[in-house]
Amino acid sequence: MQNIEYLVKRLISLGITDVFGYPGGMVTHLLDALDRHQDLISVHINYHEQAAAFAACGYAQVSNNLGVAFATSGPGATNLITGICTAYFDSLPVLFITGQVNTYESKGTLPMRQKGFQETDVVELVRSVCKYAKKVEKPEELPEILETAIKTAMEGRRGPVLLDIPMNIQRAEISSVEYANDFLPISSVDSILTGHIETIIAEILKAKRPCLLIGAGVRHSGNELLVRAIVDLLGMPVVTSMIAVDILPSPHPLNFGFIGAYGNRFSNIIVAKCDLLITLGSRLDIRQTGANPSGFASKARILRVDVDNGELQNRISKDEIHIHSDLSMLLPALIAHLEQRDIDNTDINKQWLGICKQIREKVEGMDDLLPNQMMREISNQIPENSIITTDVGQNQVWVSQSFQVKAGQQVLFSGGHGAMGYSLPAAIGAYYAQKSNMRVYSINGDGGIQINIQELQFIARESLPITVVILNNQSLGMIRHFQEMYFNSNFAQTVEEKGYSVPDFKRIAYAYGFTYYRADKLTDITEAMTPHAGPVLLEIQLGSKTYVYPKLAFDKPIHLQEPPLPAELTEYLMGL
Repeated sequence: MQNIEYLVKRLISLGITDVFGYPGGMVTHLLDALDRHQDLISVHINYHEQAAAFAACGYAQVSNNLGVAFATSGPGATNLITGICTAYFDSLPVLFITGQVNTYESKGTLPMRQKGFQETDVVELVRSVCKYAKKVEKPEELPEILETAIKTAMEGRRGPVLLDIPMNIQRAEISSVEYANDFLPISSVDSILTGHIETIIAEILKAKRPCLLIGAGVRHSGNELLVRAIVDLLGMPVVTSMIAVDILPSPHPLNFGFIGAYGNRFSNIIVAKCDLLITLGSRLDIRQTGANPSGFASKARILRVDVDNGELQNRISKDEIHIHSDLSMLLPALIAHLEQRDIDNTDINKQWLGICKQIREKVEGMDDLLPNQMMREISNQIPENSIITTDVGQNQVWVSQSFQVKAGQQVLFSGGHGAMGYSLPAAIGAYYAQKSNMRVYSINGDGGIQINIQELQFIARESLPITVVILNNQSLGMIRHFQEMYFNSNFAQTVEEKGYSVPDFKRIAYAYGFTYYRADKLTDITEAMTPHAGPVLLEIQLGSKTYVYPKLAFDKPIHLQEPPLPAELTEYLMGL
């Protein structure tokens, strides 16, 4: 069989049912092979390669399996790069397949820019943002290179891989090859697992005010259920990173919100007061710790668990404890030890939890603006087990702050790369990954939606049950707020009178065949969020001056966000 036939059959063997891409001359063999197996694997054609990459990311986030996106050589391949970066920084296992000119057309080592039409060395372009990137030079190399790519994407800290396959390599004949699905966690980092467990338990027993910080690594490693079991066993307050807000349902009695520059005030104050902070799969970036990390959890011993030893090299405090371990191996062992030893910190935790609840009661709702109220009402209308995708900007923060996560719901973000235009195509990938016909909800700003607005045609073409919500403030609100704070309100290129504008979204919705609703107040939301058969677009009209509060000012510790609390309240809370 042909190499490309082998590749498609290998994807099917992995349980991959959907791939995303855009046609081009150098991937016609791939399109033909996929079409021959359309009963087992579906190919979905987006309207931009970036959108295909984002759709594959959404598929990987929901399925916890390999996402796949393809593009032709040259501009097709380069249009994937933003999605490749998103997968890399958010630890998403995505296989990117790019077509390439025939090997006999390639410039090879010749000192020229290009020989074949649309020839571009995409491997060199993406090497720094891929776990593995390889051009297949000989027909017989493809099976081994493909296996290496798959295993590299799925093992350890997951991430993207790229195969660049020339056309003549794609159509070359290949002998039958055996393969196995043996993607196991990397065991070398857990050779002293028992010691890790003893360290964690010893620190818990010493603590009077312990706190657990859950990061997105928990989701990426597929360990949400194990972490929930740990939470119930330990009984200590839990905070999360922004992109892990869905690990625990919002009403969970131990869930105390998310931390960071735009985090909940009470969450940040709890971290400032704890004496032990255990982090699971959270890299503690500047958006979490603030620009001056010395003020982060300054009263606490920090114990960090991460599968990526590189992340642990970024120290937040001098005496922090590092555990380089895969959560898939560590958590079951920790649960077993906790159950066997019957550790009882009940009295300590009850007193500490009482303080945490008091902190939340004193400050919750102080920054509740109309967009936050709108987001809370939207969340009230979305059923359990639904998938919600977010874009980047103020809409993302409003979701993180105010969306009330129900049981089984998953909220998808473009986290580390922060790519605007993510929500809409990610919703497409998420829809196919969920293996059901449940409605998906795509939250967008008026800026982000325009970056991949063409994917409305995909949703309309396939009549997907996706509700697209646009929070329209007629500006690039996050940057406008920044300009107000630091540039004397010179709103260059972020508001209508200074070079930015938005289309008539009602006419856009009708042009694409969406059912359209507009909401100007809270009571307008209910009808739009009731069940519908096909695509829906809900435009929420906000004033042009919108803000995200609380917000961290530069060089301040995260528990002293803007606008500042009254001095006497801050003193009272920190004295508890």
